[in-house]
Amino acid sequence: MELKLVPLELPQDGNLILGQTHFIKSVEDIYEAMVNTVPQVRFGVAFNEASGPCLTRVDGNDDELKALAARNAGALAAGHIFVVVMRQGYPINVLGRIKDVPEVCSIFCATANPVQAVVAESEQGRGVLGVRKGIHSRPPVLLYTLRAGPPRAGKRHATKTGSSCSLRLDWLHSRAPGAAATHGSGTLLFRGAAGAAGR
Repeated sequence: MELKLVPLELPQDGNLILGQTHFIKSVEDIYEAMVNTVPQVRFGVAFNEASGPCLTRVDGNDDELKALAARNAGALAAGHIFVVVMRQGYPINVLGRIKDVPEVCSIFCATANPVQAVVAESEQGRGVLGVRKGIHSRPPVLLYTLRAGPPRAGKRHATKTGSSCSLRLDWLHSRAPGAAATHGSGTLLFRGAAGAAGR
């Protein structure tokens, strides 16, 4: 068996959905799911048959996107894989309906980021194992906001931005807003009103 990375083409200002189904009627049902959920969406969907002549079935309401979906399906050359490329809508708008299509078995990704499919090839043919998408991950930067209030046993509170969880840090009053400190594998950036750290 040989493993390959197959890059997928994304539409400009658009998104791609990659999944697996189990029946040749998938294209028609995915088409209906798309247009009935987001009427203004522009898209193409392509599906690779897994038996007989192993054709690629294509549908959609935009010729450019239909051709792009077909190229992606052809590059993968794996049976029962489908590719949707879309504009004027987002995967979050349609994923629930696509998952409800009876033929759909799984979704590998829904993205506007660069994506490569991980494909296994044997003497029987090809299969998609998963995807590698986005760019290289970087060490996380965690933003914390200083919360003013009375001292609590020499400790201050820092609240994680965008989350309801909070973190207690010893002697946080020594950290001025804008200062940074390492915490685990990431970096803490402290922000808050001037003087908040010293109260």
